[in-house]
Amino acid sequence: MPQFEGVIDDIVYRNDSNGYTVLALKPDKGRAFTVVGMFPAINAGERLFVEGEWTEHRDYGKQLKMTRFEMLEPTTKSGIERYLASGVIKGIGPATAKLLVKQFGDQTLDMLENHPDRLIEIDGIGPKRVRQIADSYQEQRASRMIMVYLAGFGLSPGLSLKIYNRYQENTKLIIDRDPYRLVEDISGVGFRTADDIALSMGFQKNDDKRIRSGVQFVLQDAENNFGHTYLPMKKLVHDASLLLQVETELIERSVSFQIMKGELVLEEEDGEKIIYLTSLYQAEAEVAVRLVKLLMNRDDKDYSDKIQRTIQNLYDKQGMILSDRQKEALELAAQKRVCVITGGPGTGKTTLIQCLIELFSDEGEIELCAPTGRAAKRMTEATGREARTIHRLLEYSGADEHFQRNADAPLSAKTIIVDEMSMVDIFLMRSLLKAVKTGSRVIFSGDKDQLPSVGAGNVLDDLIESGVVPVIRLTEIFRQAEKSAIVKNAHRINRGEDPIVNEKNTDFFLERSKTSANVLNSVLNLTKTRLPNYMNLDPMRDIQVMAPLKKSEYGVFNLNALLQDALNPKGMKAEIKKGDTVFRLGDKVMQTKNNYNLEWTRDEEKGIGVFNGDIGFITAVDTEDKTITVAFDDGRVSEYDQEAMEDIDLAYCMSVHKSQGSEFKAIVLVLFSGPPMLMTRNLLYTAVTRAKKLVVIVGREECISQMVVNNRITKRYSALSRRLVELA
Repeated sequence: MPQFEGVIDDIVYRNDSNGYTVLALKPDKGRAFTVVGMFPAINAGERLFVEGEWTEHRDYGKQLKMTRFEMLEPTTKSGIERYLASGVIKGIGPATAKLLVKQFGDQTLDMLENHPDRLIEIDGIGPKRVRQIADSYQEQRASRMIMVYLAGFGLSPGLSLKIYNRYQENTKLIIDRDPYRLVEDISGVGFRTADDIALSMGFQKNDDKRIRSGVQFVLQDAENNFGHTYLPMKKLVHDASLLLQVETELIERSVSFQIMKGELVLEEEDGEKIIYLTSLYQAEAEVAVRLVKLLMNRDDKDYSDKIQRTIQNLYDKQGMILSDRQKEALELAAQKRVCVITGGPGTGKTTLIQCLIELFSDEGEIELCAPTGRAAKRMTEATGREARTIHRLLEYSGADEHFQRNADAPLSAKTIIVDEMSMVDIFLMRSLLKAVKTGSRVIFSGDKDQLPSVGAGNVLDDLIESGVVPVIRLTEIFRQAEKSAIVKNAHRINRGEDPIVNEKNTDFFLERSKTSANVLNSVLNLTKTRLPNYMNLDPMRDIQVMAPLKKSEYGVFNLNALLQDALNPKGMKAEIKKGDTVFRLGDKVMQTKNNYNLEWTRDEEKGIGVFNGDIGFITAVDTEDKTITVAFDDGRVSEYDQEAMEDIDLAYCMSVHKSQGSEFKAIVLVLFSGPPMLMTRNLLYTAVTRAKKLVVIVGREECISQMVVNNRITKRYSALSRRLVELA
């Protein structure tokens, strides 16, 4: 296999996300040639040993595909000068590099390493700058060695940098001792990555650390990807055995040991052993205890006259007439300290919330909240009162379990109304309940037929199914809502009936497309031209494209790329490439994970925390610092560096799951084909109910019918309902 030593003449191309690099290498003898492969951050002028295979590129000709490399320090004066001039050492630019090499020649790097105090000999370099250069050189050497070490495991430079930032000079020591620590400490490192590293280092398959990490991974995967709060013991052992390829006895022994150490919790459910991660067990148990305590506080005051006055006032002011069921809900909310209001679109949940505000407004402070910024904004528009995200309500600060409002500093509100409860997971529910003062009233509102929360737990369903928390189900569709085909079809879908499409003068249409190419063309035409012209809509802000799949030709990723080119073409706009995604000035983007440490500003206000589902637009792109600035719908503005950018995606098209809690004037929903476990009735129902004025489905009518029939709801392992029954 060919081997070469030489100096990097030029960095032709580099993808900072995965480290893929195209460089020109000038060997000690001969002409420069092209080398391609995954490298850590490297600079022109650095010395490199490479081994690889010659390949022929169709457009670029002969290239060496790197299979192994080593970073070598430059040895010639010209190489040293070019290396230092690259800016890799703070305090040294091209001019200073020239002066250093002129003074110290081929011993320059030795001076920086062993005698940095001699830099004072150079005119213009004072003691402060000497320290800066010396510290930067030592840091760069240490980090370079560690980055090369990590690159040897096939880790991307971005991930390697994350690991180095966490462990610093102890990186190699920690990984050599226990590579499985990476899974717990580093976001972005999964079990399989750590396992590959460990096995390549000689760890045995039956190593205790490996089995413990595998068991934890199975439970975390069940939480993150399926929303489970626990797993049955049999399923945990089975799934871990498949993952680890070891005997079940070893897994059972590891589970027992972790239970003894308090890392896992064992319980029984219907006579079967179930296993929790301790954090999930504690959250679920605490939610149950706090709910039951709140329920024990009754209000024995007779609200009959007050309810009648409230109903009359709303009729006099707004002409609002309540159904018998809504009146029952007012009475229930008055008598109980906790209750749930559930119902589909057009059944009067928002009207009822307005009534509740009127009813309790003279009893003390009222707080309105929802899980996402968009849902809170909708609540504000519907009620005329400020609604906040639950995170803002609880005053997230990055410390004290993330929230300033808690059991020690509860909310002062006497009444708290929470909308879009189907999106609230078990951890957020616990944080909210911890901040509720004894004697306060909490009213939960949501549509139980929507998709469950992205996070772990099945909170709204469990509250309803327990029979412990009082529930009012709103079923009557109000006359005004009956005019909307969106509302009527949402209820048809929920009953297992096909929606009625393409009726004249309605707001629900199907654009039939028999090929994926037709689907793509229709989506682009509808979004860019037809709907904006038809309804005077802003294609970026008023129209939302949605798709169930992510990776297909007609999935989220491909549609985002096509819509970006159609709605926000490059032109002269600044942009940054991150992995396979281009972020361009003016792009519509979405936060895909909670980032509790990202700073934001809003006018004079400052804070931290940007959350899963937040949508905004890129207002600035700094190609030199490789940062972008995003302005979110609620006015917050955040700057994203390369690491933070890993948690945002383009949002011209989004998955139905990510659309929860949002409402758009028009949606374009792509339904062509997909796996039965994904293409379900409640996914279709959730998508349709995101639209305010217009639904256009693009795809196959048979696909809609298949989804309506497919009432498959994947079971979530959650014991909140059982805990409530046991405590009540």
